[in-house]
Amino acid sequence: MATVSEAPETSQELSEVLEDLRRHLLWQEEDGGRVLQVDARLAAELRGAGLPRPQALARPPAAKAAPPAQPVPAPQPAQAPRAPAPEPERPMAARPAMPRAAPSPEMLLEVPPQSRPIAGALPGVVEGERPTLDQIRRELGDCRRCKLCTGRKNIVFGSGNPRAELVFVGEGPGADEDVQGVPFVGAAGQLLTKMIEAMGYNRDLVYICNVVKCRPPGNRNPEPDEVTACEPFLRAQLRAVQPKAIVALGKFAAQTLLRDTTPITRLRGQWREYEGIKLMPTFHPAYLLRQPAEKKKAWEDLQQVMKFFGKQPGQRG
Repeated sequence: MATVSEAPETSQELSEVLEDLRRHLLWQEEDGGRVLQVDARLAAELRGAGLPRPQALARPPAAKAAPPAQPVPAPQPAQAPRAPAPEPERPMAARPAMPRAAPSPEMLLEVPPQSRPIAGALPGVVEGERPTLDQIRRELGDCRRCKLCTGRKNIVFGSGNPRAELVFVGEGPGADEDVQGVPFVGAAGQLLTKMIEAMGYNRDLVYICNVVKCRPPGNRNPEPDEVTACEPFLRAQLRAVQPKAIVALGKFAAQTLLRDTTPITRLRGQWREYEGIKLMPTFHPAYLLRQPAEKKKAWEDLQQVMKFFGKQPGQRG
């Protein structure tokens, strides 16, 4: 049990603690630090003990300051906020692989022709086997693979000898071909018939087809997605016929088969190869109707084809 003489000493010690606390609070306020919140109940008890209310004093020397009864965090000088530490990069193996969308037809034809992937086999045709034209036509069906289907009257598949030694490949059907469903029957087709006969053939002995099987509106050029949609059928037709030589009529036929963007004016007249088959690029008959002076060059190209087959002008069979 404490004696009466101990009370003043206890009061003196508590007064010293409060004095230290008051000095610390004044120092915090002067330096912009946080203000320590004193519990209201504790303050009332201290006042009930007869202790004087703290008065503002000048900041005492740091050497005389005693540690407070309960440690108070020292104020931190104002600093610019630190940027958050960068998150360590996860190893590539830990990242989930994002599925890659299949390339669109437009993407496939935006690259140079020599870099485009070759069209694969048709679903209804066994890879490595020689298909028949009937198989390919059945696989083509009522084709809806590109937008040309919306304006066509007929699919123009091809015509002629299914085992021909010579194949003519054009660009696409025109108005007359769209109506009849047969390739090269209009004005350009009539000129092609004369060219074939001058080579010593007739239409029944050769095979004729186009890159695209439906007429482009207004006889415009085929667009990249349309060429891509039809190209597998053209290549299947050539595998079915297996000719000894191909005459590519115009730039679309030559550039599609050869994967080459060289203009037809420079491609023509020079033997090339398509999958081991001799290929002669020349002008399209429709172009020759517009530019009759170029017929001489086209005839020179066809004479090279005749020489390849050992034919003379006017020779039949």
